[in-house]
Amino acid sequence: MQLLFLIWVIMGASSGAGTPEDCGNLSQQDCNDAESVGTAIGVGLIIALWAAADIILGITYLIYRVSRRPRP
Repeated sequence: MQLLFLIWVIMGASSGAGTPEDCGNLSQQDCNDAESVGTAIGVGLIIALWAAADIILGITYLIYRVSRRPRP
């Protein structure tokens, strides 16, 4: 699962490396800056989801280990 999240982060970060075509009335610099901000927000959300999944799986594993422990 860690490998999948790592690939997702790399793909998300590299998806913003390009030249935006539909800038509307923005200048090229503003359009590039907006694209960079959007990419950073997207990668940040992926990392937050990764951390949440790790915490949930870690707690689940701890509960499983405690329930399997021999009782005194």
